[in-house]
Order: sequence, then structure tokens, then C-alpha cells
Amino acid sequence: MYRNILVTLDNSRYSLWGLERALELATNFKATLVGNHVYASRLHEKRFVQMEPGLPAQYQEPAELQKQRDIHAELIERGLQVISDSYLDVFQSRCDSSGVACSRKMMEGKNYLELVRDIDQSSYDLVAIGARGLGEVEDAALGSVCERVTRRISIDALVMKNDKPLRGGHVVVGVDGSEQSFAAVASAIAMCKHMGCRMTLLAVFDPFFHYKAFDTIAEVLSEEAGKTFRFDEQEKLHKEIIDSGLEKIYRDHLDTAALMAKKEGIEAASELLAGKPYHAILQWIGDREVSLLALGKVGAHCVDEQDIGSNTEKLLRYAPCNVMLVSRKVKPDDDADMPLAELNWTDEAQEMLMRVPGFVRNMVRGHMEKNARNAGADTITGAMMREAREKMGM
Repeated sequence: MYRNILVTLDNSRYSLWGLERALELATNFKATLVGNHVYASRLHEKRFVQMEPGLPAQYQEPAELQKQRDIHAELIERGLQVISDSYLDVFQSRCDSSGVACSRKMMEGKNYLELVRDIDQSSYDLVAIGARGLGEVEDAALGSVCERVTRRISIDALVMKNDKPLRGGHVVVGVDGSEQSFAAVASAIAMCKHMGCRMTLLAVFDPFFHYKAFDTIAEVLSEEAGKTFRFDEQEKLHKEIIDSGLEKIYRDHLDTAALMAKKEGIEAASELLAGKPYHAILQWIGDREVSLLALGKVGAHCVDEQDIGSNTEKLLRYAPCNVMLVSRKVKPDDDADMPLAELNWTDEAQEMLMRVPGFVRNMVRGHMEKNARNAGADTITGAMMREAREKMGM
């Protein structure tokens, strides 16, 4: 699954943890590691020029000033290259002692920009990066390089926060029905098979926000507006959907993920939680021993312009464990590569669907179409909608 892994290096403890986890993955997946350190000699030269007015008088003569510029530029360029080489020597030594194939890169420029450029132009399928770096401060949840790189890249990222090993560890996966979340499940399955990990699947649905939203709407709607909106009917249907239908949809996502694991001989634990997804997952992790939290980089409600999902972003910042952001997509169905036939909806079924609140309508549509295909039906009828409601307890 992971064959070509980039390890970003700055000699911080987070960077070294990333190297160790990358070595674990490389050993088990027969991967090649590439170590990269970015240095910024031009930035130091610019700073030297900015500080020149504060130099002692004997250095202010034009000839002497140019001489000092040349000396400083050479020392900085060569010195930073020597430091980069030293970081890469540590990387190569660990790879050699682990029997892992490796190569090394050294780049000059703005660190996050050069890393993103390297990733865009190379064939990596995973980058291991420290959550923070040498410039860390105690109250910073995430370093600026990590934040900027993970936002801009389109490959999987392993973000290191501690030194917990992956082998034999506990991998937790957030499942929301998106193809990225199912890809995270696939990554966790591979770790369970090859590295002896155990896996827990978590799905979260949020009924509380929608109740609060409807209560707020009720406070501002006039009687006439309430009739136009058919508010009483919408509220009743909304609560029915949220209380049971939405819960069932997310439980189905968990069942699908668990079936993916079972087909590979892995028994995964699963739990359905209620609340704000990032908050519920953080509470669940609590003091549990978790080696890795695997998440889709974006979720089921993403738009094309989105670089990272809001819940994923918060979990990346605040989860106490190492985090994997998965950008790949996986369709869990056996016939995922086959084009799905268009399903017909009767007028009655379509009318019933349109009475479903807009923010869950696509979920309900997908749920109904999946059930219809599983049953070999090519048309969704009002009777099928009513049957589904009864099964959901509505």
C-alpha cells in the first residue's frame, strides 16, 4: 500500500519519531524511504543585509561591508549544507541498520513551499511529518510547517505527536461514509494484517445541533411564515429522521467498514457515538492507549474547493495521538469499479424524499438507492420509502 515514503527531517524529536514510524511501515510494506531537509540560506543572507546598519563603524566602509557579505554568504551556504548533510546522515544510518532502501534530498528555500513542491513533483504515496519542529512552543497545538504542508498536499500524511510504535498498537478510524474514510479503513486493515495492530471503528452522528437549529427557527418564524414553511410538519419529520434514520445511516457505515475488515480476516471493534464528531472522538480517545487515529482528509459533506474537513482539522490539532490524514479514495463495494445503473423514483417516492430536511436528504437518497440495488430493484417506490421508515422506527 505504501511503497514510497517521504520523511521530512529537521532533527526535532517529532521528526525522529516520524523516521521511526516510517521505518516500521517500510519494513512491513517493503517501501523505500526518501529523507528531505530544507535549509534557507537566502533568508539568512537577507537578514544579514537588514542588520548591516547596526554593524560597528569599521564594517561600514563599502569594501569591508562587501567582504563581510561575501564571507557571511559562503559560511551560511556551506554551514547550512553541512547541517543538512548531518541530518541526512542520521536518516541514512537508521535506514541502513534497518535494512531499508533509502535516498536523500537537500533543498534550499522556504521550508513548507519546497516540501510541497517536492511532493507535487514526486511519486510519494505517504509523507511522515512532525506535528511540530525545532521552533515549537508549549501552547502551540500544531507547527506552521506541518499545518501548511498537510493542507496543500494530495497524498496521505502521517503526523507525529508522540513516539508510540505502530506495531501491535491500537488504530482508531473515523468513518463517515466518505470514500476517504473508507480508504482510512483500508490503511488500518493493512496495518492490522502486516503489523499486528488492533482496530476500532468510530462513527458519529450529531442530532443535537439540528434540534437547536429548529428551536432557533421556531423563535423567529411568524405564524404566516411557519405555515408557508409547513414548520410543524417539517419539525416532526426532521425529528423522526434525526432520532432514528440518521443514526441508522451511520450505523450502516460502521457495518460496511467492519465488513471490509472481516473480508480481510480482521475483526474490528466498532462504536456509534452521538455529538459533534471531533468532540465525541476526542472524548472517546480520552486516556485510552491509541497509537494512531486515521481519518479521511475531507468528509462526506466536502466541496471541491475544500482542502481539509473541519472535524479532521480539529482532530489533527487536538488529538493527543499520532494522526494519519488519508487523501486516497476507496469504494467498499465489490463492484466499486462498475458504473452504477441509474435508479428511477416514482412521483410519490420523490415527493416523500423532498419532505426530508435538505441537510440529510442526500444521505437518505443514498441509503434508499443502496438498499434498492442490494434488493435488485431498479425503481424506488413510495411503499419502499414507507417500509424503510418503519424499519427505522419512524
